[in-house]
Amino acid sequence: MNPLATVIGRAGLALLLGLGAGNALAQSPAAFIDDASAKGMADIETSRLAHQQTSSQAVKEFSIQVINDRTTANQHLARIAKRLGLPVTPRERLLAQARARMPQLARGADFDRAYAASQIQASAAAIQQIRQQAQASELPEFKAFAEETLPKLEQHLQMARALQAGRLDG
Repeated sequence: MNPLATVIGRAGLALLLGLGAGNALAQSPAAFIDDASAKGMADIETSRLAHQQTSSQAVKEFSIQVINDRTTANQHLARIAKRLGLPVTPRERLLAQARARMPQLARGADFDRAYAASQIQASAAAIQQIRQQAQASELPEFKAFAEETLPKLEQHLQMARALQAGRLDG
């Protein structure tokens, strides 16, 4: 066999295996919507707690932005579920799942740093999950969701890192 054909054949096989692995990592549409919604709800509830507990204006502003953006994302996921004819998990069950996922945050002076650290982790995980789903899924609804949501989550990640580093004190 021609050496160039062998290299091209192996590259093609590697590409196909890579694509298959990517698809294997995608969640079913219903599982993705439930999981992403519960994680969004956890971010919302953690941010509500942060807004109540902190004395930092920067943390208050950030928590409001997280609450607003994640609420919008969860509403978008609910519309996708409806469009796809998938059952929408009741808010109470999502809230219960969210509470189980909420980090235990420190009290007092360490609270703001713990909140920022939890938002770094949550934002990074959400970015990865949404990118993975958008890349692996053939559904245009998930690609549109990613286009709308990822820039906001990336901004959350940058802001949380700045909070953690103490650059957004207020």
